[in-house]
Amino acid sequence: MAIITVRVDEETKRMMRQIRINWSEFIRNAIKGKIEEERGRNLARAVLLNERLRRKSRGEPKAEEIIRVFREEHYASSGC
Repeated sequence: MAIITVRVDEETKRMMRQIRINWSEFIRNAIKGKIEEERGRNLARAVLLNERLRRKSRGEPKAEEIIRVFREEHYASSGC
């Protein structure tokens, strides 16, 4: 397990001593919670970006339609 150091002022340290909890465990859980929160935000941003990119164009034909028209015109004019 890696070690990190957190500095707090004397007043905060005094108040921490009055509350009998495992501060290391508390901080580990707070860090894990923040990581999950940020991952969720990043996922939400990715989903929103993907939805914006997938939105239908405004009145422009789809690529499939353009290809179909091109092929129909090409094969009709070439006599194939």
